[in-house]
Amino acid sequence: MTKKEKLWRKAQQSPQNLTFQEFETLLEQSSWIFERQRGSHRLWSSPNGQSLPIQPRKDGKAKVYQVQQFIKCQQEE
Repeated sequence: MTKKEKLWRKAQQSPQNLTFQEFETLLEQSSWIFERQRGSHRLWSSPNGQSLPIQPRKDGKAKVYQVQQFIKCQQEE
């Protein structure tokens, strides 16, 4: 199993344990493009033009609902 596959499995099975850094790595590996940052909000765009604003939780983890939004976008492509 590749690192990308392991990260995907972690995102799908336990999004509450995904760090913000891992989330951004997953976005990059999925060909999403970092557009800009304003404050703590970072805007990413999918290859087909969908936008996803994300920001870390105070503990450095990714927000669960944002990970779920990303997974849903990936499944729609």
